[in-house]
Amino acid sequence: MERNQKPSVKLIGADGNIFSILGRVSRALKENGKEEQTKEVSERGMASSSYSEALQIIMEYVEVE
Repeated sequence: MERNQKPSVKLIGADGNIFSILGRVSRALKENGKEEQTKEVSERGMASSSYSEALQIIMEYVEVE
């Protein structure tokens, strides 16, 4: 995988709980050598003021399927 390419995370049909989504995103980032981004996306997602805002933040780090 190219270093600047975002990992892909499948969310369709998955648990929509934001904690579950953040876990999937963190796992995908780690598996793709982007460990430094796992803490950042988790902190930003948890600090967001809404579910929608959290999803927008997540999409900065991964491609959502």
